[in-house]
Amino acid sequence: MKPPVETVDTDVLIIGSGAGGAVTAATLARAGRTVTVLEEGPWVDPDALEPFSLQEMVAKYRHGGSCAALGRPAIAFAEGRCVGGSTEINSGLYHRLPPELAEEWQRDYRIDEFGPEVLGRYAERIEQELAVSRLPGPPPESSAVLERGATKLGWRSVEFARVFRYESNGRAVKQTMARTLLPTAIEAGARVVADCRVARLVRSGSRIVGARCEQTLPDGTSRPLLVRADHVFVCAGATQTPALLQRSGIRSNIGRGLKMHPTVKIAARFDSPIDHGDVPMHRVTEFSPGLTIGGSASRRGHVALALADSDADYADALAHWDNVAVYYAAIRSEGSGRVIALPGLRSPLVTYQLTEGDMSRLARALVHLGEVLLAAGAIELYPSVTGGVVARGPEDLVHWWDALTRNRANLMTVHLTSTVRIGENRSRTGADSFGRVWGFDNLRVNDASLLPEAPGVNPQGPIMAVVARNSDHFLADA
Repeated sequence: MKPPVETVDTDVLIIGSGAGGAVTAATLARAGRTVTVLEEGPWVDPDALEPFSLQEMVAKYRHGGSCAALGRPAIAFAEGRCVGGSTEINSGLYHRLPPELAEEWQRDYRIDEFGPEVLGRYAERIEQELAVSRLPGPPPESSAVLERGATKLGWRSVEFARVFRYESNGRAVKQTMARTLLPTAIEAGARVVADCRVARLVRSGSRIVGARCEQTLPDGTSRPLLVRADHVFVCAGATQTPALLQRSGIRSNIGRGLKMHPTVKIAARFDSPIDHGDVPMHRVTEFSPGLTIGGSASRRGHVALALADSDADYADALAHWDNVAVYYAAIRSEGSGRVIALPGLRSPLVTYQLTEGDMSRLARALVHLGEVLLAAGAIELYPSVTGGVVARGPEDLVHWWDALTRNRANLMTVHLTSTVRIGENRSRTGADSFGRVWGFDNLRVNDASLLPEAPGVNPQGPIMAVVARNSDHFLADA
C-alpha cells in the first residue's frame, strides 16, 4: 500500500538551496512572502566535516564527486548536493562579472537592465552581506607561489577576494549559504525541506501550480509530497534545473548551450613542504578572461589523483606528497554542450564538445601554467596528460604542445552555466531578461543556468548578483 500524499501550500516554491536558491529565499522571505525551499540533498552542518575530505565528498557531492560531461575528451565535474549546494564545497573565491562581459551579453542576448552599473549595485549588496574580503595577513605559501612566479615572468596576478569572514583569533569561516542566507530566510519565516527530490512540476495551462516530490525521512523511508504554489523558482543548477524542466515537458531552448571552463592541472613538486589546508587565493590574470591560472585543493587524495593523471612514475613524488601542490589553468571555451533528461534515469545525460580551438587553448594554458610554476621554484611538474613528459625545466614544456590531444587530455571543471539563458532574443534564450521561462506566467529560473556564457571567473559572484536583481524585479512585478 502506497503512503498517502502529503500536501503543502506556499506562496513561493524555490527548488534548490545553493547560491541561486538561497539569495532568492532570503530576498523574498524578508519581503514578507511565504517561502518553501526544497533541497534534494541532506542538511549537513558546515562545521561537521573537514573541507575537501573524502567524508565531505560522500556527504555533500552529487555522486560522491564523480560526474562527467561525455565527449572527446570527457570532462569531469563536481556539483554540490546538500543544503547550500555548491557553496558548501567550493573554494569560496569571489569575483564580479567583468564589465565588458556584462555589456557584451546585454547586447548579444538583448537583456534588459543588465549593465555593469546595475549588476555592480547588486554585487555590492551581496559583498556586504557575505563579508566578502581579502586575507588580513600574508598569503600561504601555496598561494604565494603563483604571485612569485607571475612577478618573475612580468605577468599580472591578483589575490581574489573570498566569501570568508575572519574572526579575531584569525580563524577563517567560509560564508556558505547554510551559514548565512538560508538561516536568514528561515528567521524571516521560510521553510527549508531537505532530502526532498522534485520529480516533476505540475502544469495547468500557462501556469505551474505545484511540484510532485519524493521526500526521504530520517528513518530512510520515503513518502510522496505535493507542494502547491502560486510562484515557482527553479534554482537547482545548470544540470539539474534543465533536467527538471525537461521532465516536466518544458523543452524549448532548455538544456542547450551548456558552457563551462575546461581545466587542465599540474601536480607541482617543490624542494620543501607546502601548505595543503586551503585553496590558493592568488590567480594569474595576465591572459584573462580567456585563460586563468590558479590553485586547487591539495589534500593527499587530490595530490594522488593529480599525479596519476600524468601516468608517469610518480611513486617518489607521492611518498613526499607534502612537497606537492595542485594548480590549474582554465579557459573560456568556444565549445558547448547539452543536458538531456532521459526517461527512467534519475540523472541527466551531460555532453560537451570542445572545438579544435579549445584544444589549442588548453595546450597553451598548460604550457603557461608550467612556466609560472617553474619560475616560482617547482622542481617537477606532472601534467594532467596521459603519458605527458614530467617537466623539470623550461625546455621540457615544448613536449606538452603535441601531447595534449583529445585521447590523452584529462580535463575537469567546477563551473557549469548557460543551460537556460536569459534575454529578449527568444531564438537564443529559455527565459526572459529576469528569468521567467518563456510561455509561463509564474515559472522562473534563478541560478547559474541563466548566465549566457561562462564568465571566465568563478561564477558565484555573478550568479548571486543576477539572482538578487531578478528577485527584486519579481517583488516589484508580482
